[in-house]
Amino acid sequence: MRIGVDATCWANERGYGRFTRELMTAMVAEAPDDEFICFLDARAGARFALRDRNVTPVLVPQRASPTEAAGAGSSRSLRDMLRLTLAVRRARLDVFFSPSVYTYFPLPPGLRAVVTIHDAIAERFPELTLPSPKSRWFWRAKVALAIRQARLVLTVSDYAAREIATVLHIAPQRLRVALEAPAAAYRPSESADLIAAAATQVGIPRGARWLAYLGGFNPHKHLEILVQAHAALASRLTDPPLLLLVGALEGDVFHGGRRAIHEAIGRAGTQDLIRWSGFVPDEQLRHLLSGALALVLPSASEGFGLPAIEAAACGTPVVATTESPLPQLLEGGGIFVAPGDAALLTAALLELLSDEPRRRQLGATARRRAAALTWKAGARSALAAIHEAAA
Repeated sequence: MRIGVDATCWANERGYGRFTRELMTAMVAEAPDDEFICFLDARAGARFALRDRNVTPVLVPQRASPTEAAGAGSSRSLRDMLRLTLAVRRARLDVFFSPSVYTYFPLPPGLRAVVTIHDAIAERFPELTLPSPKSRWFWRAKVALAIRQARLVLTVSDYAAREIATVLHIAPQRLRVALEAPAAAYRPSESADLIAAAATQVGIPRGARWLAYLGGFNPHKHLEILVQAHAALASRLTDPPLLLLVGALEGDVFHGGRRAIHEAIGRAGTQDLIRWSGFVPDEQLRHLLSGALALVLPSASEGFGLPAIEAAACGTPVVATTESPLPQLLEGGGIFVAPGDAALLTAALLELLSDEPRRRQLGATARRRAAALTWKAGARSALAAIHEAAA
């Protein structure tokens, strides 16, 4: 079978890119008799790593990389999207797979397709994710077209499937789930020295303790509430932990909320207890996660919550939002709180920090839960959906 793939988000450093890279690598290995024709722009092509005999990369000229042009504050060129559409038509495919609706472009009429919608966050919280009426209109139009052209819609968890069915009015029988998993790099650190060395590189002194956040700095992530909870924690403890904020500080094409986070830190007066690391490569990041007291993910909603799974794979417990699949995926591996309440989040953090044996037990359970998730299993689910759509 000739399977076309939108690989233009391959270079994305957020969850969409990780999903595309990890899932496609596993899919290619799982289906050696299928041919994958991967459509790329120059930016994605520079990072494209699949060299298997059943992979054919197709470079399509674009004036602006879809990874950037499809961001929250911009819109894509119709001419660029048409180039992709025509390249797909010329490839004579049996079916097309979009790993993310984020970089979706119109497909040739009649081509059977599977599109991945990771969550319904933009629809549930448009003012927190899309900064202008224009960007919201473009997003709604793109998603509506993708749903109309797709035979099946893939998503990343049962939680996300329920949200998408309700918010986007997609019949449940059209939805399929392919769970995400931690990348192979995420595993417990081998030594305290490696943890300390990684911590020193991001400004954490030897002997200090820290809580970690990993992800984007967008309004729906509720990081102002995390700052408030951390400040409340600091006021009650004689030796409060630092708060390490991990994520790219430049080039984020999503709706940013860094100014509000800095303002929250200023009001709390906790500047000396906050560390901003910027982007951290996986191999260094696993040491930072291994050494953290917990990974905190207080978002308004998460379709999957991959940062929490990556921390869990390192043996670190999580304090995370109930508005996600994490209470089920990491059951017994953390404390889960309703989003939006700083007092509840503070109480959960205090509970975790006050009982070291329980914290270690939660971390061990989190690691076992994360180990049960594999990209191979996700790839098999995605391939089943693609073959079903093509039938």
